[in-house]
Amino acid sequence: MFAGKELYMDRGRPDAKMYFVAVVLPATLNEKIHVYKKQMQEHYGCKVGLKSPAHITLAPPFWMEGANESALQQDLQKLAQQVAPFPLTTNDFSAFRPRTIFVAVRESSALQAVKKTADAFFRHSAYGMKIENRPFHPHITIATRDLHKKDFAEAWPFFQQEIFRESFDAAGLSLLKHNGRNWDVVFTAPFAAPLPADVARQP
Repeated sequence: MFAGKELYMDRGRPDAKMYFVAVVLPATLNEKIHVYKKQMQEHYGCKVGLKSPAHITLAPPFWMEGANESALQQDLQKLAQQVAPFPLTTNDFSAFRPRTIFVAVRESSALQAVKKTADAFFRHSAYGMKIENRPFHPHITIATRDLHKKDFAEAWPFFQQEIFRESFDAAGLSLLKHNGRNWDVVFTAPFAAPLPADVARQP
């Protein structure tokens, strides 16, 4: 995410807030990932990763007038109703060199389909979401932006050999809003479509 409180302030639009859309991980798994985030804070002063719960971003941060929040929640509900809960599995750690360390996510056709559907759904919406053209690379951030290059070089060997393999169900689409200091989950639309009986639950 972004570092610096001033980046969350739009002086020209006093009612505008920063939002993003994500699959938020279950609380028990969030607690396990929080341990790694806290470790990076204690050793290297990294705070950005601690500002939000463990999540996989689907729509990166964007500005939106608060008056549109209810309509966006309704649209997220419509979108989520088309999707059945699906399993995801973490696959240890990886990195976007030289500033970001994250929990890797095993390839999932279901997650890729949700991302594609969400992009198409919101591409021409009035919410101001940025639809990225680069390939979707799902990940769960541990440290980013405020991780200095020299600290990355020191921290990465630990994460490179660390094993972190957990399975969980992606259960819904969450809307997060920045409160001036941290990101709050303000709404979650549960995935509601029935899972076909003949479909194996494989990521």
